[in-house]
Amino acid sequence: SSPMQQRSYDERSEEFSCKKNIDAFLVTKDVNITYLTHFPASESWLLVGRKKSFYITDFRYFHEAKKGLPKGVEVVRYSKSMFDTTFELASQQKLKHIGFDDRHISLASFKKLKARCSQRVKLTTANNFIEELRQIKAPEEIQLVREALAIHAQALNYLKGYIKPGISERDLLLRLANFVKAKGVGFSFDPIIASGPHSALPHAKVTNRKVLKNDIVLVDMGIDVKGYKSDLTRMFFLGKIPPLVSQTNEFVKTAQLKAIAKIRPHERAREIDAEARNYLEEKRLGKYFGHSLGHGVGLEIHEDPKISQTSTAVIQEGMIFTVEPAVYIPSQFGIRIEDMVLVTQQGCEVLSDNIH
Repeated sequence: SSPMQQRSYDERSEEFSCKKNIDAFLVTKDVNITYLTHFPASESWLLVGRKKSFYITDFRYFHEAKKGLPKGVEVVRYSKSMFDTTFELASQQKLKHIGFDDRHISLASFKKLKARCSQRVKLTTANNFIEELRQIKAPEEIQLVREALAIHAQALNYLKGYIKPGISERDLLLRLANFVKAKGVGFSFDPIIASGPHSALPHAKVTNRKVLKNDIVLVDMGIDVKGYKSDLTRMFFLGKIPPLVSQTNEFVKTAQLKAIAKIRPHERAREIDAEARNYLEEKRLGKYFGHSLGHGVGLEIHEDPKISQTSTAVIQEGMIFTVEPAVYIPSQFGIRIEDMVLVTQQGCEVLSDNIH
């Protein structure tokens, strides 16, 4: 069954429609359509009405969509344009107000749609509706994230055997990619394998640099299982660890534990960020922690909620997000420890707690 059925989507859509005074919602972002229908949408739109939904696509995806979409979603093939077909459907269904998310449609497309709808159909901005639904994970979604993490653990365990002096970052990536491919899954994003001073770059590119004796290696990677992602960063230390590196690693670990201890329903995301950030400030490392503490993970590797200093999010049971404090000392080294948590009724479960 699709998340649309699992999550009482129709009921929430009805409630939203009444609140926003809209008759239908036009979904233009592929991943949001995939979430609602469990069908891998591509270059298509979904018009969700109170009684009926329409998947608007072209001849390339028409037959595949007819087979793959759940009951209750009618597949409509457009010939002239997406805009014309949307207007025609709105007219047929006597829709007066259509909500849409203006972040997921280009200005050019919006102008064309508005011109086509003219005065007869009003377009109303209704941002973040689907993203709000996506923040709370259904049991089936949580299970897929757990499956991604199980393969992630195997991949890291395999890679550990090759992280030795003399091997290059690129060779490590190649071995990792072959292992993941053999498992029949893919990466959530291009992995980061950063050794020595490269670890001080938050988004380091994989290079031909060879791992040295007494080096540190940062591995940031994710696995994708049926669209759902994992995202973890692990540190590997070779040989003798310099005292500054060891001490910084302990501080980052403590910052993460402090933040995790604060996670519970109704807590503010920015307070969780502050817990880690303030601790690193106390240790005079705050200036080396430049990014937010975490981000939601699901069908996208970065989704709501944002766990940052400026976030307005309030934590809710069923959210999955990363907690990743870090310290990057330019030209020297970087330490990032990133785990994934699931918010529970009382606090949170660290989904990646057993992955080392």
